[in-house]
Amino acid sequence: MDLNLSPAQEAFRDEVRTFVQQRLPHDIRQRLRLGHPPRKQDTVAWQRILNERGWAAPHWPRRYGGAELGQMERLILMDELYRAPAPLPQVFNVTMLGPVLMKFGTPEQCDFFLPKLANLDLWFCQGFSEPGSGSDLASLRTAARREGDDYIVNGQKIWTTTAHMADWVFALVRTDSQARKQEGISFLLIDLKTPGVTIRPIVSLDGDHHLNEVFFDEVRVPVGHLVGEENKGWNCAKFLLGNERTGIANVGLCRERLDFAREIAETTRDGHHRLIDSPQLRSEFATLDAEIRALEITNWRFLLTDSAREALPSFASVLKLKGVELQQDIAALLARLAGPAGLERRPLDDPGAGPLVPRYFYSRAASIYGGTSEVQKDILAKTLLG
Repeated sequence: MDLNLSPAQEAFRDEVRTFVQQRLPHDIRQRLRLGHPPRKQDTVAWQRILNERGWAAPHWPRRYGGAELGQMERLILMDELYRAPAPLPQVFNVTMLGPVLMKFGTPEQCDFFLPKLANLDLWFCQGFSEPGSGSDLASLRTAARREGDDYIVNGQKIWTTTAHMADWVFALVRTDSQARKQEGISFLLIDLKTPGVTIRPIVSLDGDHHLNEVFFDEVRVPVGHLVGEENKGWNCAKFLLGNERTGIANVGLCRERLDFAREIAETTRDGHHRLIDSPQLRSEFATLDAEIRALEITNWRFLLTDSAREALPSFASVLKLKGVELQQDIAALLARLAGPAGLERRPLDDPGAGPLVPRYFYSRAASIYGGTSEVQKDILAKTLLG
């Protein structure tokens, strides 16, 4: 296959690059470059700027605020956002829930929710995992019983990313306790301001608040917020997880972080020598460069060739597994280069690097979310060995 951009694709990349350079606020770019995660207001502000061009949800139909971009154009856009660096569009809204609504939702649900998801007027989080129900997602116990025009929800979710920032949650709940595990689950949209919802923070190893426990105590959810058929929510979940896993290669993120690591190595001295003068470190940079390029080509093959797409889910598992390993390797390199200073939480106007060691700690979670590395290896083994 031809791995060179066409003239039209080159022009689109230049268009995106110019747009980002002109419209991305400098303070947001600087925070991310130094290793800080985007704040909620950063993501909201930037997503609304992108949404002016339909680039907040670039693969969606135009009638819902998208740009109907092809696979290669979407890849170019994401690569430029990562390399800026800029906040990405909110993944739960755009990559996960939006496509589920377009496939399984009612016209009324699509008309109401999709424009709000694209413009980030509503921030959704994902209510899947529960205590004891992580990789075995179908063993979940949060239950919903039908009472008239409402479902009454009781139970608990855990590891709920950004629930403390969110307005709504899309959640898997058990609506038939007698059915086989996958057949008694429904997919609900729940307003987190509803009485009976309690959110408690979980502070992770990096010292930050990304995760939460979410409790439901007799929470009333209108039947109109059921997506798809009752007891058929597992179909929604499988569709959603397939979209989630194909977006975790993150080639542009790997490149941007490796470029920042190289900048640190070129400007930091160990006695009379720059860190980059070490042959061992230069060899490590060269190896990571080559592995990122290999991942990029693999990603292109998956997105642009019919034979690769037919290999789903095994091909998606390759992208997820190798992409995560590279992200973690580069985060570890940045933590080593930063040394003790990488533990500091510096003011935003400090010219030094951000909290790179805590960011390394947080990178370890990438082996878990979106399907653990062990699960991806099982999928590959079944595909390759039969």
